[in-house]
Amino acid sequence: MTMGALGVVYGDIGTSPLYALKEAAKAAAHGGTLTHDAVLGVASLILWALLLIISLKYALLILRADNRGEGGIVALLALLHARNAQAGTWRAHLLVVGLVGAALLYGDGAITPAISVLSAIEGLKVDAPSLAPVVVPVTVAILIGLFMMQKQGTGFIGRIFGPVMLAWFVVLAALGIHGIVKAPAVLAALSPFYAFNFLIHQDFHVSFAILGAAFLAVTGGEAMYADMGHFGRLPIRLAWFAICLPALVLNYFGQAALLITDPTMIENPFFQLCPDALHYPLVAFSAVATVIASQAIISGVFSLTQQSIQLGFLPRMQIRHTTSDAIGQIYVPLVNWLLAAATLGAVLSFGTSDALAGAYGIAVSLLMAITTLLAALVAIQWGYSPWLVAGVNGAFFVIDLIFFSANSIKLFEGGWFPLLLAGLVAFLMLTWRAGVRLVEAARGQLRQPEEDLIETAVNRCHARLPGTAVFLASAPRGVPLALTQFVKHNRVLHERVLLVTVLIEESPHIPDDERAEVIEIIPGITRAILHYGFMQNPTIYEGLKLVCQQGKLPGIDLAEITYYVGRETIIPREDVPGMWVWREGVFAFLQRNAERSAAFFGVPTKQVVEFGTELEI
Repeated sequence: MTMGALGVVYGDIGTSPLYALKEAAKAAAHGGTLTHDAVLGVASLILWALLLIISLKYALLILRADNRGEGGIVALLALLHARNAQAGTWRAHLLVVGLVGAALLYGDGAITPAISVLSAIEGLKVDAPSLAPVVVPVTVAILIGLFMMQKQGTGFIGRIFGPVMLAWFVVLAALGIHGIVKAPAVLAALSPFYAFNFLIHQDFHVSFAILGAAFLAVTGGEAMYADMGHFGRLPIRLAWFAICLPALVLNYFGQAALLITDPTMIENPFFQLCPDALHYPLVAFSAVATVIASQAIISGVFSLTQQSIQLGFLPRMQIRHTTSDAIGQIYVPLVNWLLAAATLGAVLSFGTSDALAGAYGIAVSLLMAITTLLAALVAIQWGYSPWLVAGVNGAFFVIDLIFFSANSIKLFEGGWFPLLLAGLVAFLMLTWRAGVRLVEAARGQLRQPEEDLIETAVNRCHARLPGTAVFLASAPRGVPLALTQFVKHNRVLHERVLLVTVLIEESPHIPDDERAEVIEIIPGITRAILHYGFMQNPTIYEGLKLVCQQGKLPGIDLAEITYYVGRETIIPREDVPGMWVWREGVFAFLQRNAERSAAFFGVPTKQVVEFGTELEI
């Protein structure tokens, strides 16, 4: 598990040495000559950022705020019960903050592959400046191949992620030691005094620029919390403290040592730290490592999308499971190609890793601040002293805000790009969430109570058809609209009627023995409520199969039943209270293009009958 965590969790932060110290050193030089004190100040700042933000805050504190083993923004929102909060309450406002945090991951997901692969391929220019024109085309080709590969699944590549990244961290450490041996004086930067002293003696805007650049060294650290459910708390901590942290510190100090001996190496200290004969092999190895880092963030975006769909924050989309023997191996076609367009657009628009560095960091720093805030509220909810939480999380929240402020000066240098993407995703999430509530309210006005169904079944139906009918219901009470339509037009009912509702709980996994509630309304009419966690695949056929195996629904042949599903057409109306009509139009577009209920919930295609209903919102 520790080896797996190396490949998936630490791919992003593990490739940060390609560009982080370079950007921080350039900010420290601010157009002039890089001084000895500036190099020590930058190295010390990066070291203590890794220790405070990643080691202390994330590895030791944030990893404690798990939802039955799962981490990430969505897990925090589930722990705080913000999903079903009433409008206007503090939990409802918390939901908005949390969804903005989740949306920021999409901005991060577009920038990470772009800057990582681009910075690796730029190593070609160290020995052959004439190759500069091919850097962008080669980067684009690698990224296109990466996104095309997603539909095949990452099972095989996933098995080699860990060993490759272990070798990568060994190379980082070896290069760092090679540099430190030549200038051992760099070890003085182990003291936080150098970072503090250097920052307070700079102009305010220069200090902020240095802080914003140094923050690039910790981007990717948020993955250790997001991926906690895949590997567990202990393997993630072990991989960080035993392998990743020592290797990263050695490499950053090695680069700093190189700049102490030769400040002119500032253009690319990572590759110039390497012996000349190994430059091209290192470029190739860096490209492989950055592809792994990119793959990890893409898989993370897929996982976040699945969780958001399950909890009702995004419309249903086609989700393909690329393997049957591994959890989390999924492919979301629409998200993959939208992410590909954003990533390739970033490469073509910005052109260099230096330019992309201006776009990188602002989204991650804001995400880290939101995570710190939500984790503090979870700690208070769990009974920790509010004063203790305010003191500890408050201190880290201040650090997060300082780094966010430092990154905010990059807003017009490219920081707008991930924020624009995140803002668009957050708008769609909030619009979908609000629209779903309006639709449910409209359904509630049309939905018959169960008493009417009983009266209809007993007195108004002219006949009972042989066989079993399953009607999908969006709510665990009342009569599904599809059943109302069926009885209205046919005046008959089947001998056995199942009203099936899928409920996604705020826990990541629901065990099989807690999967179903079966309630008999009257003989022949039964309600089945299937409970799934937000990390599970809610399949109605498999759920009913399990219920039948448990003996809760005897005498039913799943191959012979017919599923009746409502398909709703949303009509925005200005005279019906709700959202602005243009926003309702956006929701109607999303709803119209969402994955059909039957397909999303795994209902056998040949056994489905759909009933259309118009709903005004």
